[in-house]
Amino acid sequence: MKSAWSGLLVAFSLYSAVPVPQVRWEKRTMRWALSFLPLVGVLIGVLEGVWHAFCTRYGAAGLFYAVGAALIPLAVSGGIHLDGLCDTCDALCSYGDREKRLAILKDPHVGAFGPLWLTAFLLAETACFAQIYQTPQFLPVVFVGFAVARADGGRKIVTIPCAKDTGLAHIFAENSDKKAVDMTLKLEEAALEVLLLVWLYCTGNGIFAMHYLVLIGLWYILHSRLTVHVFGGITGDLAGFYISLAELLALVCAAFGGMVL
Repeated sequence: MKSAWSGLLVAFSLYSAVPVPQVRWEKRTMRWALSFLPLVGVLIGVLEGVWHAFCTRYGAAGLFYAVGAALIPLAVSGGIHLDGLCDTCDALCSYGDREKRLAILKDPHVGAFGPLWLTAFLLAETACFAQIYQTPQFLPVVFVGFAVARADGGRKIVTIPCAKDTGLAHIFAENSDKKAVDMTLKLEEAALEVLLLVWLYCTGNGIFAMHYLVLIGLWYILHSRLTVHVFGGITGDLAGFYISLAELLALVCAAFGGMVL
């Protein structure tokens, strides 16, 4: 029980900006840490729901809601995954060989392409939230999407070989109980997806939930192939890149679902 509690604190201390007691990073405390990563997504989903209810209750403008909603994930996560998005975009746009791309991921400085794609990402998020505010029937996809993205991101760290023997991904991979964490994250993701299916079927939109699950599955496979073939393995930046775009995919599905159905 103490090991699980320590794992929860490690997960929130690194992958969120929520103030928690600090614990020493070692095998005992990090064994289960990645299992709690989806809880950060659950927290974001809850805050998104509260923000939507608040704006609906007081008649806030769509742009006001959308900007606030786009800032919630950034505020809760501290921007750690968006850092991975920036670095990965810089690496992919360099068109260099594997060694050069890995060096770009390691470089603490931001390049020319990262800020451009980050700006596009935040604008796309804001646009999706603005549309969802008008057609909110698929908002549950967004709530679940934040947690599912992190469950998948955690699984990648414990199932895909690391591209290098340094960095946060390597530290977590080496100190995690890989098989147990992978199974735990699978069960957590399955529970979230079943909950989403039941929720949307009860509102007559169950077929749309299947579309989202198929798309997120395709993104998981595509990212895994990109990670192995282009970079030679997983890194923390590549996991953050996956999580960021998985979140955006959920938003796009919810926005277009509201427009089409």
